Amino acid sequence: MNIQTLLNQRVQAAMVAAGAPETAPAVVRQSAKVQFGDYQANGVMGVAKQLKTNPRELANKVLEHLELSDLAEKVEIAGPGFINIFLKETWLGSELKALRSSERLHIEEVATPETVVVDYSSPNLAKEMHVGHLRSTVIGDAVVRTLEFLGHSVVRQNHVGDWGTQFGMLLAYMERLRAEQTEISMALSDLETFYRAAKTCFDDDADFAVRARELVVALQSGDEECLALWDEFINISLTHCEETYQMLGVSLERQHVMPESAYNDDLQNVVTELEEQGLLQESAGAKCVFMEEFANKDGEITPVIVQKTGGGFLYATTDLAAVRFRQHTLGADRVLYFVDARQSLHFQQIFTLSRKAGFVKEQTMLEHMPFGTVMGSDGKPFKTRSGGVAKLSDLLTEAQQRAYTLVAEKNPDMSEEELRNIGRVVGIASVKYADLSKNRTSDYVFNWDSMLSFEGNTAPYLLYAYSRVASIVKRAGIDVSALESEININTEQERALAVKLCQFEEAVQSVANDGMPHFLCAYLYELAGTFMTFYEACPILNAEDDIKNSRLQLALNTASTLQLGLSLLGIETLERM
Repeated sequence: MNIQTLLNQRVQAAMVAAGAPETAPAVVRQSAKVQFGDYQANGVMGVAKQLKTNPRELANKVLEHLELSDLAEKVEIAGPGFINIFLKETWLGSELKALRSSERLHIEEVATPETVVVDYSSPNLAKEMHVGHLRSTVIGDAVVRTLEFLGHSVVRQNHVGDWGTQFGMLLAYMERLRAEQTEISMALSDLETFYRAAKTCFDDDADFAVRARELVVALQSGDEECLALWDEFINISLTHCEETYQMLGVSLERQHVMPESAYNDDLQNVVTELEEQGLLQESAGAKCVFMEEFANKDGEITPVIVQKTGGGFLYATTDLAAVRFRQHTLGADRVLYFVDARQSLHFQQIFTLSRKAGFVKEQTMLEHMPFGTVMGSDGKPFKTRSGGVAKLSDLLTEAQQRAYTLVAEKNPDMSEEELRNIGRVVGIASVKYADLSKNRTSDYVFNWDSMLSFEGNTAPYLLYAYSRVASIVKRAGIDVSALESEININTEQERALAVKLCQFEEAVQSVANDGMPHFLCAYLYELAGTFMTFYEACPILNAEDDIKNSRLQLALNTASTLQLGLSLLGIETLERM
């Protein structure tokens, strides 16, 4: 149950009954301090100002109409008109019993599911995936998993770059290698090396550059031989991506790839439709759309160029075709784009133009989910020690090796197979969680020591917390499925843990609403810390039977919540570390 939503509904109804406008928000929040209750409704002050009345008097009127006797033991007014709500221990106990009996932890699927199209990862197939693709991939995947868990119909769209002038250069190089009877698949085993070699030929050999440009024209004209060469390159490149996705533990597969080339046949239609609607203007031979919304303070407008001088198309044209496809073919109610923050203006323009041109319905939500950059300790975008762009597969391999070394030092008697598995889970989780736990819109510094630390808001800390709870339950030596006694909340530590467990759905919903996995990370970290405090103050295994059984259920709920929460982030758990 989403307590915050329930309280918002009830407080808002009471506010309206007390004379507030029907649209007045209740503004219910989790309380920052225990003395202010478990939740606080802060909407009265704003309404009182609007109605030009005393906020405390209005709060008293709201309380007269507020019906919370089923779930609150106390409701009080604080300060100028805050309403503090203290939940009942008996209600918390019954909620936790409901949590225990549900694989979904008492989180119901949404009543009206939406079709949500999610554009994420989006590597350029001319090169191997690098650290710059990490954020789009893991943040997008966490949001996708969460939306699906809540019952929405999610359509993954991996908008990969597989078209354009650089592919002429790569095809020319493949052609040259084939003439030299070099095995193409071997040459493509390292895409970065292949790309650099092709670029050197392009820059240093005028005949090669001419041939590369010819192949671009041939490719875009549908030349069969050229397309066969291109298909071979794309297939090998996608295999590289799939290996990285598998290592990273994300849910993207080949079927989710919707490449730029898929829209090629529709690009002229996009331009024609814009022209027919009178939205296009010619500027220096190019076809552009000038929108007043994007004028600067001097009245200058950055145009959206949809067709270059000479007839070529641009990213904007492809993105407009993609919007039309996602609306009319996929039936999107909501489209989320996990693309870095530097593309913000581009997407504002694309979304605005899509609405003007009628490519999307008025009610369809188009949302750019921008993210910051992964930085090195020097404050610049993260690179390898040699100064090159860090390949994502190399980074993940190093993470697993570092975690293996760390775990092997702590567990010298553990089998090699188990150490390797723990190293894999901890290493990958550490890289993902270090990213997911940061505010999506901020840059963050990539640091091995902090992400692999067993202290603080890290994956190792949470994985250890889960394994510790699992160990406590195992040591109890009883059939946990037979635990049917009431969950009694008697101490402040039990109460704090009970309240935190009941707030899980709020954290999950915030990920779905805002595309911000760090809210869920923060919740799981707080839950683990709250459990540790409870465990230190409230003995479980040595307590009397009724108390022991009640506290065991609190531990079981904690383990289930940590496991489900981490799985929504795309992170595996371990029973032993």
